[in-house]
Amino acid sequence: MISAEKLAFYLDTFKELSLDDLQALFALVKERSLKAGSVYIDTGALFKRLAYVKSGLIRIYHLDDSGDERTVQLKWEDQFFASFDTMIWQRPSRFIYESYEDTVLLEAEYQQFMELVDATPRFSAAKTYFLQHMLAEALERVESFILLKPEARYEQLVAEHPDLLQRIPSKHLASLLGITPVSLSRIRKRLVHRERVMSYEL
Repeated sequence: MISAEKLAFYLDTFKELSLDDLQALFALVKERSLKAGSVYIDTGALFKRLAYVKSGLIRIYHLDDSGDERTVQLKWEDQFFASFDTMIWQRPSRFIYESYEDTVLLEAEYQQFMELVDATPRFSAAKTYFLQHMLAEALERVESFILLKPEARYEQLVAEHPDLLQRIPSKHLASLLGITPVSLSRIRKRLVHRERVMSYEL
């Protein structure tokens, strides 16, 4: 279900956990395969599961009043996600979670998962780690829109996740960055021109 390499990583990271602890956790987990274009969580759904991307790509987007898709987040290999609308606010999802590629998820019922974690003190550090990690991801995205210009946001995305440029079309990348496809095209042209100028100077 999960590779031996990943299992060794978690045991090394959370040294207070034993193999039996992880096996008890994985006993709650089911593997689910999604074809590209499958909706995993739809708008209006009360979805109470926690998911881990074993392989593939999940796009989270919102349909505005004009029917345009606004990409909010992307989730790829080794990332966790859930419907925060349901988990935090106990309300139906406002977003659509869709597999952009053929995707394999590991999923567990959130309530069962938390009951096991809360009943086992040894999971405390791991729970804190993942909650902080998910919060940090959300804060980094908010901060990037406040502190960085669109060109800087694009350069940051390219530096941190270059493979996404081949996996996601420009229109979704532009939406993720909060700009139009035309603006993204202009940014790319400026960066190419800048690289050429720098190469000539060398």
